[in-house]
Amino acid sequence: MLINFIAFQVGWFSSVIGAAKQMPWLGPVVLLVVLAIHMKQARRPQFELGLIVACGIIGLFFDSLLVAVGWVSYPSGQFSAFLAPYWIVTMWMLFGTTLNLSMGWLKGRPILAAAFGAIGGPASYIAGQKLGGIIFLDYYAALLALSIGWAISMPILLALSTRLDGISDELVTQEISE
Repeated sequence: MLINFIAFQVGWFSSVIGAAKQMPWLGPVVLLVVLAIHMKQARRPQFELGLIVACGIIGLFFDSLLVAVGWVSYPSGQFSAFLAPYWIVTMWMLFGTTLNLSMGWLKGRPILAAAFGAIGGPASYIAGQKLGGIIFLDYYAALLALSIGWAISMPILLALSTRLDGISDELVTQEISE
């Protein structure tokens, strides 16, 4: 769990500082290294990879919405003025590697997960802004959207991580009634 937490922090800082210094490729490169290490631990890599890709897709939509409505912008790594930069999408994927490990303590606690998301999500973006990786164009609207978005996303991501848990020994299955 400690390695997972440290790997996420290294990836987060690489992504944000890389974007701020016009090296948006740095975070995705670190993600590849983290993924290689993470997938070696996975008992069911296909489940874990599915979770990580799903986190990237959710992140693409969420952060692209913030860009499209004009609340945030990014200094580098955008293929389109209306899409989130690729480095933040890979950061969402990096976050996916924490859901069954260092964030696993939040599983089954949706209220606590929502509160954690409502505070931790915006705090992460504020830290990213202070390092130059993101620009708040409408500070209060962005923070409100981030708080609400992460309060909703965190319990959903954790529920998804329970269904797509490729790390633990326990396989979650759904009984199909006929």
